[in-house]
Amino acid sequence: MPNTKSAIKRNRVDKKKRIRNKMIGSAVKTVCRNAILSIESQNKEEAIKDIRIAESKLDKAVAKGLIHRNKAARKKSRLMKKYNSIE
Repeated sequence: MPNTKSAIKRNRVDKKKRIRNKMIGSAVKTVCRNAILSIESQNKEEAIKDIRIAESKLDKAVAKGLIHRNKAARKKSRLMKKYNSIE
């Protein structure tokens, strides 16, 4: 149990940040999953649209410090690699 006013505020702020980070992380996972599903469905137009959305979400997560930029680059690279493998 926090004793000082600053510790109480830290708990309050940390809770808000944790909720925000969880929402952003969940959204990133969802759009990446949607991109993979559209790639697997062999629909190139829908797949490239979903990949662009996923790339945007990943870049925003990096800008907010939620994930490392190399992890985002790796995910984007793997999505494009899967996309390029469909014919």
